Amino acid sequence: MRFVSGKASDYAGRFRAEPDNREVLFDLYDVTYSRGGKVVLTDVRARLPVGASSLLGPSGSGKSTMLRLLNRLADPDSGEVLYEGRDVRDYDPLLLRREVSLVPQLPALIDGTVHDNVAYGPRLAGRSFNARNCLELAGLDPEFENRDAAKLSVGEQQRVMLARALALEPRVLLLDEPTSALDQTARDAVEGTLRRLRARTAISLVVVTHDIAQARRLSDYVVRIDSGRVVAQGPAAELLAQPEEPELATAEDAT
Repeated sequence: MRFVSGKASDYAGRFRAEPDNREVLFDLYDVTYSRGGKVVLTDVRARLPVGASSLLGPSGSGKSTMLRLLNRLADPDSGEVLYEGRDVRDYDPLLLRREVSLVPQLPALIDGTVHDNVAYGPRLAGRSFNARNCLELAGLDPEFENRDAAKLSVGEQQRVMLARALALEPRVLLLDEPTSALDQTARDAVEGTLRRLRARTAISLVVVTHDIAQARRLSDYVVRIDSGRVVAQGPAAELLAQPEEPELATAEDAT
């Protein structure tokens, strides 16, 4: 599947033209993961459906680690992580990461223009791309294409990171605390971009967040994690009906 030219709506339409009949994206069975001799995840069982999901939990709970397991940026010590019913360890890691693309917590742009950054992944993969269309989908004016990436605001840089991920035409975007470094105005803009992306395309989202209100705004399904264990999971409307817990609403993720 390659997108070469046309408007952003054509890009979105390409995804809509390929209806997603899957119900479940990821299954995790009895997953345990350790780092530096410390157990980070213990006996995790979780299911992430197609659509928009959140991994919700306080600082150090293991949610960012769980996100990294989904596209083999880390592998579990034991247990299975399945993508579309197949163990992720059976996929070529590079091919998997193009289809299941991670946008990190902090922007990590290369020196050069916005175009250079959006082009980074497709050029490595030898694929065609349209930077301006990807920028529009990521909530930036296409005129940003020739700007110096280093001179952008943090919020603009975060949306360039999103455009760079979109240039690989992923089916799934993994977003690790995508608004944690932003002020409220920039946060609202990025969240609006993600909601519009979901409305215009069939791309699924998995968002790591410590913010219950953000999980409500962005997701249909929630997996709650605490101390490396899944403590609850289910539709966001049901799971997040109770009042917010201050420690979750103010914590920052460290794992």
